[in-house]
Amino acid sequence: MISTRDEESLTVEGQEISVCLTTGNTSRCTVIFGHGAGAGMRHASLDAIVIANAEVGISTLRFNFPYMEAGRNRVDALSVSTQTFKELHSFAITKGLDPLFLGGHSFGGRMATHAVVEHNLVVEGLILSSFPLHNPKKPSLDRARHFDKIKCPILFLIGTRDGMANADLMQQLAAEHQATLKWLDTADHGYKTLKRTRTRQDDVFQEIAKHTDAFVSDILKLR
Repeated sequence: MISTRDEESLTVEGQEISVCLTTGNTSRCTVIFGHGAGAGMRHASLDAIVIANAEVGISTLRFNFPYMEAGRNRVDALSVSTQTFKELHSFAITKGLDPLFLGGHSFGGRMATHAVVEHNLVVEGLILSSFPLHNPKKPSLDRARHFDKIKCPILFLIGTRDGMANADLMQQLAAEHQATLKWLDTADHGYKTLKRTRTRQDDVFQEIAKHTDAFVSDILKLR
């Protein structure tokens, strides 16, 4: 049985934000998961990701960044975004939700990588779905310059048709930082797949959960 419940609001930089926890029948760990730049924590794709994860025993703590909660179009400054993850990290610890992973979709995942560096957050690993390595048609590694300072394991979940993650650069980045890179069959940046050419029988969100399950399981075995 999947359960999603709203928790009390948190305050970040004077702005109250919404937080909710999704769990399954069992929970081995919790992922603090940030949303993308253009859609909040209740977006259908995030719903699908957290439900699929709950089915394999991984809980998800979702939240709205302050700009999204306030209905603003422009994303928060880096300092505010990383502070948001810091507050969620402290909240999760007080609630006994550890062991903890950090991550998110696109913008949310990118901010998670900065948060572990800026605030020395202790987590088991980073789970980065549709990591936006660069702007469309502008391949670059500039957004990953801080990765040298990340000390925890990293999982990249990237669609084979993602226009914000050049395949060669993603492979280079993963190799340089001993990260796990999993390609999502025919998926684009927003998880749309090609039914005619997709070879997997499961859907993309089940695919994400299976890769996440394997990543989490390997790490927790070593604790």
